[in-house]
Amino acid sequence: MQLIALRYFHETARLGSIRKAADNLRVSPSAISRQIMHLEHDLKAPLFERSVQGVRLTAAGDLLARQTQRTFRDLDRVRSAVDDLRGLRRGQVTVCVIEGLVAEFLPAVLRDFHDLYPNISFNIICASTDRSLDALVRDEADIAMAFNAPLRADIVTICEYVQPMACLVAIDHPLARESSLRLKDIMNYPLALPDPTFGLRQAIDRAISRLDLKPPIFLNTDSLELMKNMAITGRAMAFMPAVMVAGEIARGTLRAIPIVDVEFESARTSICVHRDRELPFAAREFQKFLAEKLMRLSSTGTI
Repeated sequence: MQLIALRYFHETARLGSIRKAADNLRVSPSAISRQIMHLEHDLKAPLFERSVQGVRLTAAGDLLARQTQRTFRDLDRVRSAVDDLRGLRRGQVTVCVIEGLVAEFLPAVLRDFHDLYPNISFNIICASTDRSLDALVRDEADIAMAFNAPLRADIVTICEYVQPMACLVAIDHPLARESSLRLKDIMNYPLALPDPTFGLRQAIDRAISRLDLKPPIFLNTDSLELMKNMAITGRAMAFMPAVMVAGEIARGTLRAIPIVDVEFESARTSICVHRDRELPFAAREFQKFLAEKLMRLSSTGTI
């Protein structure tokens, strides 16, 4: 099989459209279709189901897509290694990160790293803990920043930042003046919670289950931003470490109140990588830089 045919197939599978793949690769749609037909002839199996909405992978196409994803990720690593040998310091880093860190922490880290390595680019994906670790295993990401990451044999934790989870309330909420809260006190008010794939939610569920409480859930969501904003409105209470809402606390739109519970007091943010995968130069340097910034935040409270 020719590499160009695999590249055209890979882009079509990734984008779900021959036209979008053609635009991205700056070739004609007919060129994409022709190369895919060659692949289907070689494999003696259809790779896509075609419709007016676009294309969808067949079972055979799904098998090939998994392989081309690994192939092109490996080629990117080789390209990065060659650039490193030539002293060019280029490459792209894919990072899965919990949404709460993209407001203040991550922009500051990316800014400072870009000053050192202006030719390295990033692909940042906001995802829950489970999805972030799965992305490492599937080789869809180089690095994951996960909340309360569980122990997994195929994942290595580089470093962790421990900060208790707090209860987020509007400044005029009935509990806003409390210095600390017990979990059973919170159960009298509507809650905005992340979906169960979040390490944050898993810690909350363990604590609630242990005390045999029934949470009054107003909102389930995969957006921490929505949770935070619902807390600001006063319509619901939310949970996350104070570092994720430092701007809102400083501006006086939210209060973060400590919760007296072991699950909440031991909350942690982890930097994780795949155990058996060697990172290319760009990802390796960013991993070290990210760890240094997280440890500085842990020891000094500043980035």
